[in-house]
Amino acid sequence: MTTIHFNNKLVSMQDELRRYAYKLTVDINEADDLLQETSLKALINKDKFTEGTNFKGWMYTIMKNIFINDYRKTSREQTFVDKTDNLAMIDSMQHLYADSTEQLHDNKELKKVVNKLPGEFKIPFIMFTNGYKYKEISEKLNIPIGTVKSRIFSTRKKLQNELKDFVN
Repeated sequence: MTTIHFNNKLVSMQDELRRYAYKLTVDINEADDLLQETSLKALINKDKFTEGTNFKGWMYTIMKNIFINDYRKTSREQTFVDKTDNLAMIDSMQHLYADSTEQLHDNKELKKVVNKLPGEFKIPFIMFTNGYKYKEISEKLNIPIGTVKSRIFSTRKKLQNELKDFVN
């Protein structure tokens, strides 16, 4: 595909891509940014497009992947690790809210046990329970992935042992 033909296809899709970007972001300014980033990435990688394949699908895939990567990056940046002596993640145990008094007591005990853990075990465990992958934790904390897995495993065993009275 010639550069001119590629550019014409890209330009002809701008309105359709803008609508798709708006569906993903629900913000007109963010949609325009996403469209611009998608177009730039397509232009940079035009040699990777295989002529005869679905150009529209290729562009949608680029946009969707950029959106997902930006979302993940933003989510990670919004996680705050408190570097004080407490070494707790802010709002890290928010998923432990409960309705009954008994559940509230159990959750308080769980939080107490987790907060007593040394930071080197507590932080990877909390990050893992908040949805981080082993690799992401490893990169964020700058420790080997095997160490992350080991610390999370050890923390689980310790919690199981200390909280065995709370298991029904």
